[in-house]
Amino acid sequence: MASRSLSGANNDADGGGTLRLLVYLALALAMMVSDHRGGVLARVRQASAVAVEPVWWLASVPGRVTDAVRDAVANQTRLNRENTALQQQLLLSQARVQRLQLLEGENRRLRALLGGTRGLRISVQLADILDIDLDPERQRVVLDVGSSHGVHVGQVLIDAGGVLGQVISVTPTRSVALLITDPAHAVPVLALRSGLRLIAYGTGRSDALSVPNIPQSGDLKMGDVLITSGIGGRFPAGFPVGRVEKMQPDANHAFIAATVTPAARLDRNGKVLLVWEMPDDAAAVGPPVPADLAERHAAAAAAALKAEAEAAKAAAAKAAAPPSTAAPSPAKLSSTRSPQTTAPTTRARKKAEPRR
Repeated sequence: MASRSLSGANNDADGGGTLRLLVYLALALAMMVSDHRGGVLARVRQASAVAVEPVWWLASVPGRVTDAVRDAVANQTRLNRENTALQQQLLLSQARVQRLQLLEGENRRLRALLGGTRGLRISVQLADILDIDLDPERQRVVLDVGSSHGVHVGQVLIDAGGVLGQVISVTPTRSVALLITDPAHAVPVLALRSGLRLIAYGTGRSDALSVPNIPQSGDLKMGDVLITSGIGGRFPAGFPVGRVEKMQPDANHAFIAATVTPAARLDRNGKVLLVWEMPDDAAAVGPPVPADLAERHAAAAAAALKAEAEAAKAAAAKAAAPPSTAAPSPAKLSSTRSPQTTAPTTRARKKAEPRR
């Protein structure tokens, strides 16, 4: 009897478990269908995700702490290296600034001696490059500043290396600049070593400029640095343009053509500087004007008038003078006096004869 009752209990338990499994399966199918058709459980999942989010955050704390410590150590090491490098650059820059101050003082004294009136002060504005076009026929960049920021057509662009180009069109918020390597661009340059004045033209390549028509006697060598000469008034004088890398005769062998590597990093820049030149006064663009130029012109004019007056006076005196007679020669003088000397001698002889 006991075995029968035990087997009946097991059968009832198996039947109840199967029934519960069927119920769960039916409930699961119903929830899947309702969620697929109506999205009933979407809000439930969202609420449950919000509820378990703190658990996820707590679970990720060890990993985030490890990453933060590793980044802090790496950043500290990198910052130490950068700090050391920047300190060295600062020392070098300070030394260069001191030399530049000495040169500036010497230049100021020389300009005072020459009577120069043009200043060399400049102002700059930082701008970002939005787009760059390095096509061989079109070398241009688009900047994120425009006329509302004070940018105007003809303004010069530079970077840490040297001259980049000049602004050719402006809108209220954007501006387009022509690079010095554009085939349509030219910039007056000066050889820093010898002072030879030339013109550098764009070639359509971002790594080369062309300097044609160099005289055979021109003092230009490989490695010479070219800077802006300031002629024309567009580019301020003294900014690096490039370095001479190659020299060869032109097609007619009458002049020399040079290839110059630009000083500016034309294809690796993200930021540029717009330059304003602020002259000390309103003097015209050109070579320095001596301070006593007006006095020199007045003195030269007075000297010319005085010379003309003296020449006119001498001509009038020569015209008013009587004609001069030439002095007789010794032969003529003797011939004119001979009759007067012979006549008394003849008379003396005639008087002496009766006495005899």
